Amino acid sequence: MPPRQKKPAGQPELFTASTAKEIQAILWKAADKLRGSMDAAQYKEFVLGLIFLKYVSDAFEERREQLAKELAEEGIAEDRLEEFLEDQDEYTGHHVFWVPESARWSSISANAKSGNVGEVLDQAMDAIMQANPSLTGVLPKIFNKDNVDKKRLAELVDLITDARFGGNDDKPAQDVLGEVYEYFLGNFARAEGKRGGEFYTPSSVVRLLVEVLEPYEGRVYDPACGSGGMFVQAAKFIEAHRGRGHKSDISVYGQELNERTWRLAKMNLAIHGIDGNLAARWGDTFADDKHPDLKADYVMANPPFNIKDWARNESDPRWKYGVPPRSNANYAWIQHMISKLGERGTAGVVLANGSMSSEQGGEGEIRRALVDGDMVACMVALPPQLFRTTTIPACLWFLAKDKSPGGVRGQKIAASDRRGEILFIDARKMGEMVDRTERILADADLAKIAETYHAWRGTASAQNAADTYKDVPGFCASAGLKTVQEHGYALTPGRYVGAVAAEEVDTEAVAEKIERLTEELYELFDRSDELTATVRAQLGRIDD
Repeated sequence: MPPRQKKPAGQPELFTASTAKEIQAILWKAADKLRGSMDAAQYKEFVLGLIFLKYVSDAFEERREQLAKELAEEGIAEDRLEEFLEDQDEYTGHHVFWVPESARWSSISANAKSGNVGEVLDQAMDAIMQANPSLTGVLPKIFNKDNVDKKRLAELVDLITDARFGGNDDKPAQDVLGEVYEYFLGNFARAEGKRGGEFYTPSSVVRLLVEVLEPYEGRVYDPACGSGGMFVQAAKFIEAHRGRGHKSDISVYGQELNERTWRLAKMNLAIHGIDGNLAARWGDTFADDKHPDLKADYVMANPPFNIKDWARNESDPRWKYGVPPRSNANYAWIQHMISKLGERGTAGVVLANGSMSSEQGGEGEIRRALVDGDMVACMVALPPQLFRTTTIPACLWFLAKDKSPGGVRGQKIAASDRRGEILFIDARKMGEMVDRTERILADADLAKIAETYHAWRGTASAQNAADTYKDVPGFCASAGLKTVQEHGYALTPGRYVGAVAAEEVDTEAVAEKIERLTEELYELFDRSDELTATVRAQLGRIDD
């Protein structure tokens, strides 16, 4: 990392590097500045928009310093430096957004209290979008509205000035901001309660989907992408296993119904350096599929549970396994995702537990057709309280177009032949509570579930394992089509994995406990008789 250069006269010195936790603390204070004057959904846009604006400005300044040093080493005369430092290609060619002078944080900070801060911010957002086509229509221009407290907004700008996303020797600026952005998405989801589920899926659930599917390369699709968490986790998975340079090995496609959430997703991908196709605008996946010809290698999604009001068209060609009921879109989501799978595509979907056994509105018939069509690879029952935003119990469906030995994408060795079989995993007792209301799946839990699936499927990642797949009573079982038929095509893992072997009961210890409790009970009876006698005596005195 090059040393910081002197700033031109008149520009305030920027703060030194901040860790992700320090920035989180600073910016959560910033959220508090506005929390009292607007609802959670609105201040989420304010704060995340400003975080993004500060980041692109810091990244721009960091690149500018690097460029100044390079030019000095090349012997460029000082009077010509400005010409080169304002060359837009020198920034965009290094995957850095071009930030016009009026949108640079030094200018914004200087004008925050001396002028109309709302107007300054809106103009900065507009200038950045005009200079960077990939951000067109993405950044919020909501700061100059009448209902915005300009004094608090100016204070918020001051607080954000204390956070610097560049110059950190431990982590690149992009990674620091990514952590901050994800932290805020999670906190805002909690603040918004049930509505927060529209844009945020708990990170441990997303990680589980990614660890099972292993999207090393190819096309990744999410038809209800929220704030883009599935894509971010997929990129992190690739970086962890193959290095940062391989992040571009996946192509990202997504769609989101809510305009605000679509904007959050676009910013989230930009922050993480992911080139994604989230369509030119938001839209309803059922009524207006933005990627009609897409055939994806991986589909990962957490669509809204049990939607009762959705754009249902009985003649839709996506309903290959049966027309979903008007009262519930769960099986519409499943069939939409299947319609998007390529020849050896796989999908992981979060759905309400009812989807595993419901018979209402023809859902049972659709499930039978899916099982008979050999589309279901694995079912996972999740533990309770993973989703702070809903109390509805959830499960994971893993779907596969090809369960034959050659059906694993990108694998040179033959996988296990799992045609006509389904893996059932009961993870309801897994996880750990982080507070009174929220549970997370620990790393060991994620590894156990993913490794069980890979061993069952015979994927390359399981080839180094000392043993092959085995049923584990109470946890996992592989069931054939006949067994599933005998259970009425219900896909609830508890029906198949059985119970954990009962531990031998220590009858002597039980007998001792019963004797002790009996003695305590008789002592209480005696004490009760004494109290009754005392009360009677006192009442007698009153009568006298």
